[in-house]
Amino acid sequence: MYKLATMTGKLSDNEIEEVLRKQVVGRIGCHAGSETYVVPISYAYDGEYVYARTREGKKIDMMRANPDICFEADEMKDMANWRSVIAQGHFEELKEAGPRAKALQTLADRILPLISSETAHLMLLWPFADDNINSITGVVFRLKLTEKTGRYENNAVTEFFAS
Repeated sequence: MYKLATMTGKLSDNEIEEVLRKQVVGRIGCHAGSETYVVPISYAYDGEYVYARTREGKKIDMMRANPDICFEADEMKDMANWRSVIAQGHFEELKEAGPRAKALQTLADRILPLISSETAHLMLLWPFADDNINSITGVVFRLKLTEKTGRYENNAVTEFFAS
């Protein structure tokens, strides 16, 4: 048997920023018409924007129709030790060369797990960089996060004894 010390609470602004910077997978919640859609994305965060690249599809159609979004990222050690951030924000598609290149470079510079999905890789020969970042295809966008909140739960074993 063991005894746990449980602590829950709100994340500080610095802890919120840390979670957003450390994670590479988050979830976008979007709403258009009468439908709400939540979808995971691979992303990079620079302290101001969440950057992502994707293909044309439902989430892009919905965010073009209604650019107000919700974004969520988690850090989970286990079901009793986690941190979660939820943010409100605004979708912006990046079509101009300068902002698009900055977003792609931010995505290229992030650290991905060695075993990761093809959809998270920007270049054909990942992890090797492409000489021309503007040759990367797909829809590139950023999310301006306007309101951020975070929660956590920490559990530690304080005593262990045989029964």
